[in-house]
Amino acid sequence: MRVVLLGVCTALVLVVPVADAQMPLSAAKPPDGAALFKQQCAVCHTLSLSEPMRQGPPLVKVVGRPAGKVEGFHYSDGLAKANFAWDETRLDAWLANPQAVIPGVIMAYRQAKPETRAAIIAFLKEQRSSPFSRSRTEWQSRCIP
Repeated sequence: MRVVLLGVCTALVLVVPVADAQMPLSAAKPPDGAALFKQQCAVCHTLSLSEPMRQGPPLVKVVGRPAGKVEGFHYSDGLAKANFAWDETRLDAWLANPQAVIPGVIMAYRQAKPETRAAIIAFLKEQRSSPFSRSRTEWQSRCIP
C-alpha cells in the first residue's frame, strides 16, 4: 500500500507543475484593415462615389489623390488650400493627429496605435481597384483640378 501511495504522490508531484505551466499562445493576428475601416471610419466616410457624402469625403482611391479636392464636399479652408497628394506617410500622420497636419481641420478622429493606422492605410490602398469605385476617368471628373 505504501508503494502505491508513494507512486501516486510522486506522479502528482511530477504532473502538477506541468499542468500549471502556461500554454504558449499563438502570435496575435495583425489588425484587419477592412474591419477597422468599418468600425472607425465608415461612420463618416464611404468607399463609393455613388453613395451620398457623409461628414467626410469618400475615401475610394484616396492614396495618390490631391488633398481637399473632391467636388461637392465642403472642406475646411486649410484642407481646401492643401497642396499635396495623399501618400502613406501623410495619411499616417493625418490619422495620428489631423490638426497637426493641417491646423483648423474639423476631423476629430485620432488613432494612437501605429499598427492600427497601418492596417487602415493598407486597406485604403487596396481601394484603388475597389469594385465599389467608379472608373478613373469618372473619378477624375469629380475632382477639382
